[in-house]
Amino acid sequence: MGKLGFIGLGVMGTPMAAHLAAAGHDVSGFDLNADARAKLEAAGGRAAADVADAVAGAEVVITMLPDHPQVEQVVLAPGGVLDAVAPGTLLADMSTIRPETSIAVAEAGAAKGIRVLDAPVSGGQAGAEEAALSIMVGGEAADFAVARPLFEVFGKTIVHVGPHGAGQVVKAANQLVVGGVYGLVAEAIVLLEASGVDAGTGLDVLAGGLAGSRILELKRKSMVAREFKPGFRIDLHHKDMGIALAAARQADVALPLTGLVAQLVAAGRSMGYGSLDHSALLKVVEELSGRSSQEV
Repeated sequence: MGKLGFIGLGVMGTPMAAHLAAAGHDVSGFDLNADARAKLEAAGGRAAADVADAVAGAEVVITMLPDHPQVEQVVLAPGGVLDAVAPGTLLADMSTIRPETSIAVAEAGAAKGIRVLDAPVSGGQAGAEEAALSIMVGGEAADFAVARPLFEVFGKTIVHVGPHGAGQVVKAANQLVVGGVYGLVAEAIVLLEASGVDAGTGLDVLAGGLAGSRILELKRKSMVAREFKPGFRIDLHHKDMGIALAAARQADVALPLTGLVAQLVAAGRSMGYGSLDHSALLKVVEELSGRSSQEV
């Protein structure tokens, strides 16, 4: 690859861009946060002055932004990515946003001769830092083939899942499953402790059986210890559950368990836990049972 533009150097974007720079790619990145730009420079990339500077002359542009309003502003607004890059450029939006926004970006790109992929990721901050992300990609197969070598720099599971917007639908499905498992693990901990059973020992057993999951593997010890330093914040999962419910409405299907999990996540945000890791759903379940962490 030649020059890469990277827009959005948050907790996920910074390590992703750093991996690309470490792999020898010419990476120009931009973020509103000056500290984030400095981190990219320290990792071997170039801190751009603005979006247009970051993507000037780029063959591939990657965006990693919080939500669809930021994607629309950075990509679609006058002076944004689509105005600043040349026809033939490949834009991979790796943000988690509504499928309809991804489709709109792809259509706007096609009108200008710009290839577009929606490629949201799963794995959280740890996955980004360890170059172990799962990447679900929507768009044309030929464009996926071009982008795949770049995705392999920071991802382990990389799958072309369908046309434009399909990546976002798969990510929505991922988030509803993750939220549901966190909620059930939280309930398991509350039940075990309220019954006088050591929760750590009980979850060790669950992790080795049919109930085993990646969440139990990685998070059971920190949940029992009530350590909720964010890898992925409740605020962001709240946004993602809204995307899942909107996608269900668009597809005209009922997702009753997803609706319940979305309410638990919303409750966590309302209780002031939005900045905590999404495993802090345990605090919500505890409060519903009248049991605070201090009582355990």
